Amino acid sequence: MTIRAPVRFCRNCGTAVEHRVPDDGDTRVRAVCPACKTIHYDNPLNVVGTIPVMPDGRVLLCKRNIEPRWGKWTLPAGFMELNETTAEGAARETDEEAGAHIRMGRLFSLVNVPHVGQVHIFYCADLLSDQFNPGHETIEARLFREDEIPWDELAFRTVSTSLRLWFEDRKTGAEVVHNVDLAAPRHDL
Repeated sequence: MTIRAPVRFCRNCGTAVEHRVPDDGDTRVRAVCPACKTIHYDNPLNVVGTIPVMPDGRVLLCKRNIEPRWGKWTLPAGFMELNETTAEGAARETDEEAGAHIRMGRLFSLVNVPHVGQVHIFYCADLLSDQFNPGHETIEARLFREDEIPWDELAFRTVSTSLRLWFEDRKTGAEVVHNVDLAAPRHDL
């Protein structure tokens, strides 16, 4: 599944590109400009977010007010912007989506989603208040105990995967960084 349209025109000069293996020793087909010789690379997008937690273990989830997966629950997360670190982006997204006051913690999970060209990066975060001011992308921001998580209503597998790992680690006291590869979902008939 491709999530972005292939490059058709050179971003530098506007000439229609050729899709071929460049002459520089590369081994992959790229968009190459025949006029100015610019090689255009199509790289994965980084999604950054947090697992915001109250001292009593309740986790903050946001109900999406945007597509994809409108009305489903998610951790506060979104696309990383230029000129920010992954932690800065995760904190920004938490503020934008939940209006939550947090103290950033350690890196928790890195979830590779190659079939959609994304890498999801989640940080632990301590909630400093149980008052939230969700932005326009969020219908509702709410705290959940583990037994209250709407598992069947979570928006993304990266979120359910990271949440399950977080609750498992909380029980065992583990503090590790999880590196997970998510395969494309099977669509068996």
